[in-house]
Amino acid sequence: MSQELCTLATKLIRGMGSYFKTCACTRQSRCPHPYSIRYRDAAGRQREEGGYATQDDALEQLAKLYRDKRTVPAQQAEMKRTLGKQRFGEYASTWLGRQRHYANGTVRTVNQLLNTQLLPPLETRRINTFASTVVDDFIMAMEEGKVGLATQQNAFDTLKKILLDAHHRGAIVDDPFRGVIPPEYIPRQITIPTLDEIHALKEVGSDALGLLIDLMRGCGLRNGEAYAVNKHRMVADDVYRVTEQIDGVRRVPARLKHRKPGEFRETPMAVTVRESILRYEATYGADDDGYLIRTQRSRFWAHTTLDYHWNVAKKRAGITRKLNPYSLRHFFASNCLSRGIPITDVAEWMGHKDINMTFRIYRHLMPASIGRAARLLESGL
Repeated sequence: MSQELCTLATKLIRGMGSYFKTCACTRQSRCPHPYSIRYRDAAGRQREEGGYATQDDALEQLAKLYRDKRTVPAQQAEMKRTLGKQRFGEYASTWLGRQRHYANGTVRTVNQLLNTQLLPPLETRRINTFASTVVDDFIMAMEEGKVGLATQQNAFDTLKKILLDAHHRGAIVDDPFRGVIPPEYIPRQITIPTLDEIHALKEVGSDALGLLIDLMRGCGLRNGEAYAVNKHRMVADDVYRVTEQIDGVRRVPARLKHRKPGEFRETPMAVTVRESILRYEATYGADDDGYLIRTQRSRFWAHTTLDYHWNVAKKRAGITRKLNPYSLRHFFASNCLSRGIPITDVAEWMGHKDINMTFRIYRHLMPASIGRAARLLESGL
């Protein structure tokens, strides 16, 4: 045993902690059971660890923890303690203010989740008291409250981002999600419009709605991205560049979802889509910046504008199925996957942040199956 450890064994330095065994042996110094240690971390919280084979191992770990704790700047330790004492509502508010990469629509969604799901049960809880049991209780409360699975997962994901941020900044010592089983979101069966239904909607709908339908079913654009259709975004005869979306509430341009300002993505542009854009421009023209779809009162469409045009066209076409404009994105994905286009490309073109989301929603549309794979493998053998 080193001189330092010999000294520690005789008398531990104040604040270093203690070592002990939890067994009931009468001569613990000679029994084979492991040692445990107890100490206070840099945040002042009491901790306990076990599994040290010898007294030397336990003392060495206590000495290391003590040295590490003494090297933590006092200002940094005080900042961690201050953050840990904040209430969840206050911390969530400052956290959201730091998410400058969030689009306006995402900020509205997070605020809605905070106000309806997270703040009612958690607003006054101190950040440093969050643990896996608290998170489990939160999930169980949502289940007992019959909260929809999609909302459960979105609320859980938001809570996880906030608390892991606090954990990384030292306000929460332990990972509060260790061992937590998240709510499993099972996407509802998607409804894909038929080609006949799409043609019927275009036939009875306004020309602007027809252009939006072509952009969403042919390029996989989101509603707001289609509102921003611009003649300058046709960067090639078969490529459309998506650079922005229109905030469907405020009717102003905004950055793309899951993209930083200035970032874009490109999607294949079929001949039908290209001709639809050119035909609309030839009939109605474009404004000075190249935007095509406008209203009499505003420069851009809003979600309410699309809802009105869509519902009128559905009624005129006699369509009673529960189709909505987003169903056109499903049509695009189905059209791609059924023709063997890789799902990685489809996820990129549709602007999904995570390919797992694309896979969960559209896995059943992929043509590959075990039987088909067996036949393909056989042909190669």
